[in-house]
Amino acid sequence: MALPAAYADLPLWPFGDNPELQERLAALIVAGVKTATCSAEVENVSAQPGERGLVVIRDDHPVAVIEVETATSVRFCEVTAEQAALEGEGDLSLDYWRSAHRDYFSRVTDFADDLELIFETFRLVDILDQDFASRAPEHVARERQMQTV
Repeated sequence: MALPAAYADLPLWPFGDNPELQERLAALIVAGVKTATCSAEVENVSAQPGERGLVVIRDDHPVAVIEVETATSVRFCEVTAEQAALEGEGDLSLDYWRSAHRDYFSRVTDFADDLELIFETFRLVDILDQDFASRAPEHVARERQMQTV
């Protein structure tokens, strides 16, 4: 797949810390159900509103282009049900979000309930891998079957 020249200099944005999670989250983005994400402030991975990036799987395979709309600071314990639902994961509940993100942040940093996060909303600009996109509805269906762990 040839990357359009207009996107050649965009940063690579893998969502997740392993290939399986990257594919799951990228599929939710491509399907249009994931319109937000968050990262620990200590990770220094947040983008600014208007910035665009390549959503990648396997760390370097681009599947989509997104553009950051908002970036706000919030503590883990203050994330709302509405924000959790925007992330599009699991059963869309705050309980699922807390469980999944507690696990994730425990892997990548020192987790605490008052962990400072950057919560970003974004919009899908372009789908770059149509084969991947054609499988996204299957990912969404599996995602909705996931329960709080």
